[in-house]
Amino acid sequence: MINEIELLENNKIYIVGNIAATPVFNHQIYGESFYNVIIEVQRLSKQIDMVPVLISDHLIDINFLKLGVIIEIKGQVRSYNNLDKTEKKRLVVNIFAREAKILDTLDGIENYNDAFFDAFICKEPNFRITPFGREICDLLIAVNRAYKKSDYIPCICWGRNARYCENMQVGTRLRIWGRFQSREYEKKDQYGNIVIKTAYEVSVIKLEKAEEEK
Repeated sequence: MINEIELLENNKIYIVGNIAATPVFNHQIYGESFYNVIIEVQRLSKQIDMVPVLISDHLIDINFLKLGVIIEIKGQVRSYNNLDKTEKKRLVVNIFAREAKILDTLDGIENYNDAFFDAFICKEPNFRITPFGREICDLLIAVNRAYKKSDYIPCICWGRNARYCENMQVGTRLRIWGRFQSREYEKKDQYGNIVIKTAYEVSVIKLEKAEEEK
């Protein structure tokens, strides 16, 4: 039986970045208030990911989270289903903060965005080749959580990693290392208007079958 410590270890993420938007109240439970915060996290390519974080006022004074403030977050990637305006279920993915710390500088930090999962493939991998010849494979993984719950996390693999997982079966257990990223895309709404939406996923840097580990 998997214990609580193991469940914390199978889903870990570390990010550092700047507060990009004023915190917005989300909900309160047992006197603990939770807020949605958007954090700008820089990639090595200098591109910026806009990362959504759910953070408790028991972790940090929300009044300190001003625009531009540098914050370090340790937590887990979480997901839940939410109904959109057309009453369709939509997978919402964000980061649940377990630790939060305000920093004075980014000096000395080598990796601003680092995630790890011990998970299971829960949907048949979708392998494709782009018009530019890039090999891509989309994965949807399930990560066990306490109280018999699971988080469903979209992942994207490139090149060699994409070929490696192309024919994997649903239920395959994987260890995955990567980064949490945001991606904008266009979609038509129910009235035919094109709207800009944001998808959140894990860009896979390394993966392996768990049973291969000795």
